[in-house]
Amino acid sequence: MKLMVYSHDAFGLGNIRRMLTICEYLLRTLPDVSILVVSGSPALHTLRLPEGLDYIKLPCLGRDAKGQLEAKYLKKMPDTLVRLRSHLILTAAVHFQPDVLLVDKKPQGLRNELKETLAYLSLYGPNTKRVLLLRDILDTPTATIQQWQKNNYYHITQKHYDQVWVVGTPEIFNLPDEYNFSLPLRRKVRFCGYLSRNSGRTPRNVLRQQLGIHPDESLVVVTPGGGGDGYQLIQTYLESIRQRTLAAQPVPKTVIISGPEMPADQRQQLQTQAVAYPNIQLLEFSDDLISYLNAADAVVAMAGYNTTCEILSLRKPAVVVPRTQPVKEQWIRAKRFADQGLLYTIHPQQLTPQQLFQALDQALTTKPPAINSFRLDGLPRIAQLMHDFMPNAGYTSNRDLAELPCAL
Repeated sequence: MKLMVYSHDAFGLGNIRRMLTICEYLLRTLPDVSILVVSGSPALHTLRLPEGLDYIKLPCLGRDAKGQLEAKYLKKMPDTLVRLRSHLILTAAVHFQPDVLLVDKKPQGLRNELKETLAYLSLYGPNTKRVLLLRDILDTPTATIQQWQKNNYYHITQKHYDQVWVVGTPEIFNLPDEYNFSLPLRRKVRFCGYLSRNSGRTPRNVLRQQLGIHPDESLVVVTPGGGGDGYQLIQTYLESIRQRTLAAQPVPKTVIISGPEMPADQRQQLQTQAVAYPNIQLLEFSDDLISYLNAADAVVAMAGYNTTCEILSLRKPAVVVPRTQPVKEQWIRAKRFADQGLLYTIHPQQLTPQQLFQALDQALTTKPPAINSFRLDGLPRIAQLMHDFMPNAGYTSNRDLAELPCAL
């Protein structure tokens, strides 16, 4: 089977990390799968890629402070780059001839750059299965419905896609209900569940020894994901450390991973503050972030899809401070997870050094009550759905595939 994966990634690392997690699981569990990823992520080359997967790197688009698209590196207008990206995607589809096209989030791609590819596959690749993958929450219902109506996404999804896979559960957020899907479109929806993560390449005890953490000491890991808008979270944490130090209160050992997309001047400011505290290490990036999360006793993070799945997979107490701009999906997720007893959350407008450390103290002493019972079975469900697309897929029973472990 040949699988082509599209992930546009105009901001952050979330989309490409989620898609690579799925790809890696499929390569481990399905026979004779070749995967071609087409992505604009500027960090794609820094991520560990599994055997059996290759990629085409699209020229980068980014978003300015107002959320508008702009060229990230090449000094050209965004429309010029979109045309180039569109031709690259189409060329890849023509020559790779995928059995399945898996599209992340946007039914017609960024700035409609998938339009020509979808049209080509409708005419010349009718046997190619087309799947739209949506995370658990996109934005508020009002904003999402307005966007889908404005961009004609309801019609495009109904016309061009065989299935819609939602990597979430209706108990947390019933996406078809919340976003007013029509009955024909609802029939295409498959709830897959949340995506589990493994515990990383470095064992917990080994990494804690490397970091100089004694068995009776607590380790806090602070991560704003890609870091593009993570300065405020880290700065607030460092200020809480400063206040606790002045008050002669204990300071936990901390590893801060700022993220590769944090502007260099902001990272330097944080580094200047962090060097004053011997208990704090500040790293720019790790391609094995989950090993640090596994080594932690508590986590301070934003509320992106991947980070929350990693936290819940590892059953780690966490305080999350969600992003609320340009979309509110992180706040909706954080609030609903907190209401379910899965984590602690602070709205960014209420974020203060005092509030942050009060919540962190709670996380270090009291695990969220429901965290150990939360199911993350999205990966085997996706593998089963992908298996159903395979011709003569008789190598294993449906039950066997559904019960494959999620690398926990």
